[in-house]
Amino acid sequence: MNVRKITTIVEEIVTEGGQPVEPVARIAVVAAVIDNPWHGQGFVADLAEGIDATASDLGGLLAPRVVEAIGAPIEAYGKAAVVGLDGEIEHGSALIHTLKFGDHFRNAANATTLLPAVEKRAAAGTTFDIPLKHITDATIRSHHQSVEIRVADAPHAGEILIALAAAAQGRPKQRLAALSTEQ
Repeated sequence: MNVRKITTIVEEIVTEGGQPVEPVARIAVVAAVIDNPWHGQGFVADLAEGIDATASDLGGLLAPRVVEAIGAPIEAYGKAAVVGLDGEIEHGSALIHTLKFGDHFRNAANATTLLPAVEKRAAAGTTFDIPLKHITDATIRSHHQSVEIRVADAPHAGEILIALAAAAQGRPKQRLAALSTEQ
């Protein structure tokens, strides 16, 4: 795995709707920009070799960094893959939709739910939203949120940007009733 850069973003929300947020709401994102392991090979029918060579190392690189960046227990999480224009969306999906990748974050966050995800193919500098859900119960509405990010110079055409996101809480000032009230 060839990593070109790692970007860490920490957002702190101190007011919402004109009201103070206490404690401050924290969201952290860590993104790695890597060479696409299938770049230049044409259509690859079996992606297993690239997955085996990359996914676990990538999860092991990103998970501890996002845990450190959030600096608090994780309550919501998500992941993203943005594939450069010379790749396929399936290349990003192959790396993030495997337990070899996701279990690093799941274990670090003491989580049990599947990681929500976004995948897309785009030029460098694209903006994308990472969906977040609660780490143990995906039906907890307060933790359904997203974080918007952009890495100005990534991904290049032969790269993939892979990101993990974590929140230390649900949406600031959330006021929706529990899902069970509608069932």
